[in-house]
Amino acid sequence: MPTRRELLKGIAGGALALTIFPRLGFATGANSPRLLVVMLRGGLDGLHALPPLGDSAFGALRGGMPFAAAGVAGSAQPIPLDTRFGLHPSLVYGAELYKQRELLPVVAIAPPYQGRSHFEAQDCVENGSALPNGANDGWMNRCVAGMRGEEGLAISTSMPLIMRGPGKVSTWSPPLPEGVDPALLQRLDTLYAEDPQLAEAYQRAIAEAGMDMADATVQISPDAVDSMNTTAKAGGGKGQRKGYAAGAALPALMKAAGKFLVRDDGPQLGFVEDTGWDTHAAETATLQRKLQQLDGGLRAFREAMGSAWPRTVVVVVTEFGRTAKPNGTGGTDHGTGGAAFLAGGAIAGGRIAGQWPGLSAQDLNEGRDLHATTDMRALFKGVLAGHMHVPQALLDTKVFPDSAAVRPMGGLLRVGVGA
Repeated sequence: MPTRRELLKGIAGGALALTIFPRLGFATGANSPRLLVVMLRGGLDGLHALPPLGDSAFGALRGGMPFAAAGVAGSAQPIPLDTRFGLHPSLVYGAELYKQRELLPVVAIAPPYQGRSHFEAQDCVENGSALPNGANDGWMNRCVAGMRGEEGLAISTSMPLIMRGPGKVSTWSPPLPEGVDPALLQRLDTLYAEDPQLAEAYQRAIAEAGMDMADATVQISPDAVDSMNTTAKAGGGKGQRKGYAAGAALPALMKAAGKFLVRDDGPQLGFVEDTGWDTHAAETATLQRKLQQLDGGLRAFREAMGSAWPRTVVVVVTEFGRTAKPNGTGGTDHGTGGAAFLAGGAIAGGRIAGQWPGLSAQDLNEGRDLHATTDMRALFKGVLAGHMHVPQALLDTKVFPDSAAVRPMGGLLRVGVGA
């Protein structure tokens, strides 16, 4: 039975831009700023993660939706931030960062696309244009391509849209388990089939290894597991929204991102994605667990960054918010205005950013969900201009095409940090 190492060597020898055993050497200098973007796919309910406790309409809309599942130990009440907002009780470390002025929640934010399709909204967030189909590459890649000496890294098994393009970008994902199920190989076969180069190399590797898709589970030697780093260079095929290796939790992925970004020769820009934020039913239990994972991810990334934390920014975003009023199955449906979070030692945190539109009936968008008062591109621009020192002209024309009317958010960063 061929080992996974033999299989992967066959793929790696396929003369395509797919590197299986990389040496991730990035040409950036010490003390340069670092940026990590975390995409929560599915539409985080911002009203649940960042409840507007000071809005008199909030209680009437959400009074019947608890913040902790029945029988679960721990606090079931939001953590107060100021007189207007609180944090979900699962975001304990986030509250610590807020007290240290290293967490900055942003209210009522969304991409320029105002529809309620997951894929279209995600595409709009990632391509950096005003439309879901406005570009075929991603704004993070265009940022990398426009800045000398920078490289990017996506923690993902395939290149996500936000990192696709001509810039120097790699992907990394956790090692596969020691036994590779044939069902996984069949899924890989389907994935690689979307790209002629990848399909040819993959099929050649399968043939050279003498594998049959109906074979029993492939047995992998321990040394192959220890050495495994799956990495693909930009242009190595289509991305997938379902992302990284199955079973990899957000804290592990964010820790891995920190291990790369903290290096003096590491990438300056990183991207992590997480799925499972679409809460049409049983939202309380789901978000209690998912927000704990996000909280753990922030802690793990902070610890991994170590002394580089003061020159680091984390941007946590999602494609849209959710309805102001719960549905009949203990969940919420697709909305518009949502919440984002900035974290890091370079952030001017300890306060709430953005313009709150209110939750009264006359203030709701289409009578059902929070209005978006901030274009997400303004948030990205504010971070890139102030922290990564991207020229305004590049932001307005290349990174976010035809966006000169969208001005960067100000006051996001500590003065003199991130230079």
